[in-house]
This record gives sequence, structure tokens and C-alpha cells, in this order.
Amino acid sequence: MGDPFIRHIALLGFEKRYVPSQHYVYMFLVKWQDLSEKVVYRRFTEIYEFHKILKEMFPIEAGDINPENRIIPHLPAPRWFDGQRVAESRQGTLTEYCNSLMNLPGKISRCPHLLNFFKVRPDDLKLPTDSQVKKPETYLMPRDGKSNAADITGPIILQTYRAIADYEKSSGSEMALATGDVVDVVEKSQSGWWFCQMKTKRGWVPASYLEPLDSPDEAEDPEPNYAGEPYITIKAYTALLEDEISLEQGETIEVIHKLLDGWWVIRKEDVTGYFPSMYLQQAGQDTEQAQSRIKRGAPPPRSSIRNAHSIHQRSRKRLSQDTYRRNSVRFLQQRPRGARPGPRSPGSALKEEESLKTERPKPQPAVPPRPSADLILHRCSESTKRKLASAV
Repeated sequence: MGDPFIRHIALLGFEKRYVPSQHYVYMFLVKWQDLSEKVVYRRFTEIYEFHKILKEMFPIEAGDINPENRIIPHLPAPRWFDGQRVAESRQGTLTEYCNSLMNLPGKISRCPHLLNFFKVRPDDLKLPTDSQVKKPETYLMPRDGKSNAADITGPIILQTYRAIADYEKSSGSEMALATGDVVDVVEKSQSGWWFCQMKTKRGWVPASYLEPLDSPDEAEDPEPNYAGEPYITIKAYTALLEDEISLEQGETIEVIHKLLDGWWVIRKEDVTGYFPSMYLQQAGQDTEQAQSRIKRGAPPPRSSIRNAHSIHQRSRKRLSQDTYRRNSVRFLQQRPRGARPGPRSPGSALKEEESLKTERPKPQPAVPPRPSADLILHRCSESTKRKLASAV
């Protein structure tokens, strides 16, 4: 096995911290050559000091001898006072800086100085304790990677989920779960693997093992798109369950429903079924990036989890494959012969979806289930908990 190196560095966002005094730290997701993924936290002053030392180590590439030879990216110096607007405005600069670092020659991008700076430190594993009066505020980067003052209007409250069953991790980048564990979701990947944190632990978790603490009637998954999006299979898969579909590598299919747990509904001619999204590649996507993604493996589907314990009286109901097939056939019959799936105007897409909705009964508003006593106790204030304890 070769020397360790970093494959990619992604800026997730930043945190506003109050201990020992108010300051800002940036969150980076560092992907290593062994496919492990670690989250590290760095102040901008630390990043700038790292940048200065890197320039001293490589004066030619830093342009100190001849400015025309400079390939090390520029990084502005820290300001005397760093406020929230400054922290927000730096995100685009840091994203470009990290991308440029990874594109430098190997003697720079794989040098010990860079690798040591992005290694996990003990402070990266310390999460805020329950005794802290004011906990950090987390601000995440927009999905398109572009950031401006209008993108982030306030602290993003990380969504809280609960584990419905025990999960044993199979790699160092994953996180084990016990039934009832409450986690904060930092990132929801389309692959069905979510990056979560819980007390002193962080790691990737299958979305199928999690359920929201709030009412499950809130629709998280998007609506089906029966027009379909063309994708290509980058790995063969043999169906294990009746509602899945088997495909060989290199087949062209249409995705008609992108579900958050990573098992998408696809259509091959007039057949539909579930298929792992991480084994699919959209036209024009980087093949190397897609191949590195599949090495983690497909997450387990929700239907494969035994002894799942939900806190909700009613679980989310998914459409059956019969419904997908009926609606898909109806849509294909309405589509002009020879038409190929692709970009559609908003008006045509709306008409196609409305034609399917008019034939389905209008759902009645759902009454949210009453929260369980454990959930109410978990969410109430410390003052209320003390009063309840004294009343028992």
C-alpha cells in the first residue's frame, strides 16, 4: 500500500463558537486515498499560517523568484476583526483555494506539511457538551457551492433523526448506531449515506436506519418524475427483493423517482423497480468520481431492516411498484412517439404531472400523531423536567 494522500477537500460550512470566546471555524470534509472521510475544523488564521509556510517551502511555485512561475493559489490575509459577514464571504475563496491545492503537482499536494495540516486533531473530535450555556451555531454551504450574504440568513439548525434499529459499521468512515440513538444530520447524500454526528462521534450512516423526530407526514422525498432522466449503470446489480430490478453494467435507464435513502425507482422499457443510486451515473459526470463512490457499497434498503422500532404511530407509506408501473405506462402512452427524456419546459412538466394527479384521489390532510411521552420529555426544557421529576 502506497503513502497516504488526500483525494479531495470539500468545505462544508463554518461554525460560530463561543468558548473560550466568540470565534469562527471552518468545517472541511477531507477524503483520503483509502476512501476514509474525516471532518476537520480550522480557524482562518490557522489556514493562512499553513499557506505562508507552504509558500516558503516552494518558493519557485509561489512566484517568489519569478511571478510568472506561480502556481500556488493566492489567499488573502486575515482581517483585524472577523465578523459573520467576513466568515460567510470567505467560503467561496476557501473552496477555490482547496480545489487549487488538490490540482497542484504531487510534490506539493502530497507533501507532509499539507497532509499533517488536514489530519484529524484531538480538538476535531470534541463536540460541545450539554453543560455549555451557548452551543455553536452551524452554517452550511449551499449545494451549488456558491456563497454570498443572501444564501445564509441565520444559523442552520441541523435536522435531528432517531435510529430505528441497531447498525454495525463496516468501515472506519461509518458510525455505529443503537436503537433510539438521536443524531444530527450534517449532510444528506443522494447515495443514501448521510453524514451524522452524535456527541463525540461522527460518520456516515445509512439513511434507511433513521427517522425524523417530528411527524413523518412531512414529505421529504420529491415527487416522481415520470418523464424520466437518462442515467447509465456503472456497476451490475442483481435484485435481492421482489421490488428491485437487475441490470448489467453499461445499461441505459430512466430514473423516475429519486428517494433519499439511496434506492431510486428506475424504468427500463416498461419495467420499473428499485436500484442503488450509487451504481448510476448521469451523462457527463466524472467517471473517476462515480467509481470511487461505489467502493463504499449500496446502503441497506429500509425493507431489509428487521425489528425496526418506530416512535411514530404511522410510518411513511411508499408507492408500490404496481403504482409506479401504471403511472409510467400511462405517461409513456401520452408522450409523443420517438420523444426522448430530457429537459422540459416548466409548463409542459406541470401539465404532465397534473394529468396524472387528476386521475388519483386527492389525499386528505393528515392529522399529526400525538408525540410520545419520551419524545415530549426529550424536547422539553430543563425547568419542565425538574418540575415533572418533583411531581412524581
